[in-house]
Amino acid sequence: MLHKFLFGIYPYIAFAIFLLGSLVRFEREQYTWKSDSSQLLHEGNLRLGNILFHIGIIGLFFGHLVGLLMPVLVWDTLGVGHGFKQMVAMSMGGVLGVITLIGLVILLHRRFTNPRIAAVTRTGDKVLLLWLLVTLLLGLSTIVPSYSHMDGEMMLTLMGWAQHLVTLRSSAADLIVDTPLLFKLHLFMGVTLFAIFPFTRLVHVWSGFGSVFYLGRAWQLVRPRRR
Repeated sequence: MLHKFLFGIYPYIAFAIFLLGSLVRFEREQYTWKSDSSQLLHEGNLRLGNILFHIGIIGLFFGHLVGLLMPVLVWDTLGVGHGFKQMVAMSMGGVLGVITLIGLVILLHRRFTNPRIAAVTRTGDKVLLLWLLVTLLLGLSTIVPSYSHMDGEMMLTLMGWAQHLVTLRSSAADLIVDTPLLFKLHLFMGVTLFAIFPFTRLVHVWSGFGSVFYLGRAWQLVRPRRR
């Protein structure tokens, strides 16, 4: 029953919190709808860590999105073998995961070692960074046991689970009953990111998706104060 709840029901709860929580925060707390940049307090390696983290995390997000939700029929029609697809997913996931990890470690070091930055960082954002770190390490750790399943069966199992959830089929949890615990932990941590999303700085991702609308807005002129 616990397995069925965590991987068959909980994902819907987390996604509902993700959508409704984001909407409520935008309506009630728009002044907190930002990334809370700490560059003015201390720059350090912020630029390097920020670039590496965002390149890696965006690549991982869309890689998971396409890899898990693309129907198997599409890959078969394109002539992409299941084993080859899994090898590409492992390789790209490993490279992007390491890039994200380097950037995240740099950002974590700034947040937790600089007294001024640590003082203004919300508890929720500290939890978020640590949660991302654990989720990322779990994801990278799954690469090792995946080498023993190069027939693509593990990839197909995870794809089936994600696609069953998206299509609202009740048997999603049953598909990963025999999946190794390491993969289940990674799935749980990843799904929970959607639940904690509205309560952290991650909400600025929504603004990133809507930034294209800023291209049509008038310029904002900022003039220096004359002596």
